Amino acid sequence: MGTLESLSITLSWCGLIATGVSAALYPLAAFGRRVVVRQAATNVGTVTVTEKQPLPPIVGRLATWAAWVALAFMIVYMGVRTAATGHPPYSDMFEYLNAFGALTIAMYVLFERKYRQRVLGAVAMPAALVILILAHALFSPKVEALVPALQANRLLALHVACMVISYGALTVAGAATILYLVQTDRNRFERLPSARALETLTYRAVLVGFPLLGLGIALGAYWANRAWGRYWGWDPKETTALVTWLVFAGYLHARSLAGWRGMRAAAIVLLGFALIFFNIFVVNFWIAGLHSYMGS
Repeated sequence: MGTLESLSITLSWCGLIATGVSAALYPLAAFGRRVVVRQAATNVGTVTVTEKQPLPPIVGRLATWAAWVALAFMIVYMGVRTAATGHPPYSDMFEYLNAFGALTIAMYVLFERKYRQRVLGAVAMPAALVILILAHALFSPKVEALVPALQANRLLALHVACMVISYGALTVAGAATILYLVQTDRNRFERLPSARALETLTYRAVLVGFPLLGLGIALGAYWANRAWGRYWGWDPKETTALVTWLVFAGYLHARSLAGWRGMRAAAIVLLGFALIFFNIFVVNFWIAGLHSYMGS
């Protein structure tokens, strides 16, 4: 095993550990409580009062710092992995899942920075952690020779990059939707953003991921014509990606033109979110097709 290959594996583990720290801290910052004991004066004298309060703000700041550290490790990992392999770092399932996890982290921290909604990390960062754990648990990190169809192909690299980035953005949309289902239109929890704010975050994340997913599918079709002599072959993976795109197109249509909000719109987003993970973790593993090499 070469030096760069070993370094890339070490960096991916460091990214996973930092993601794990962040994934533990975000839920604590959002939902954690501490017991505070204080003395209160009453008509009959001083009494001891215990009450539950949110954890101090430093917990949330530490969660954010850990997320940025995780992203830094994963960015350096991807650079070193590219140098070690001579191709973009998402050409087998180990690399693809690491890239997916890294882009989920990247999209989350950008949304947190822009919209100041740290609570999204309570769902988005654990999702990224699960993806990174599966990369290490299920696949070998050893660099293997690529099949001929994947070698020295810039168009294919752009296709996969668009798909991974879109999946990262749509995972953030899924995280916001899950929190919306926890909050509901009744705004049950003071520490969560309002239901309307969570719906808006979902919409904004879909606006990022949806066009990138469409572009990725189009680039894949163009590359398929060059590689296999046809633009579309109803391969299970490409078909599931198209269905996912249509689901999110339906969400945007229903929200913008039909005025769907609340649970109906959330159900569409969750369906699209589930299809993403179905495509990656079911189609890749158990359904044979022209993309089966991704399962190596």
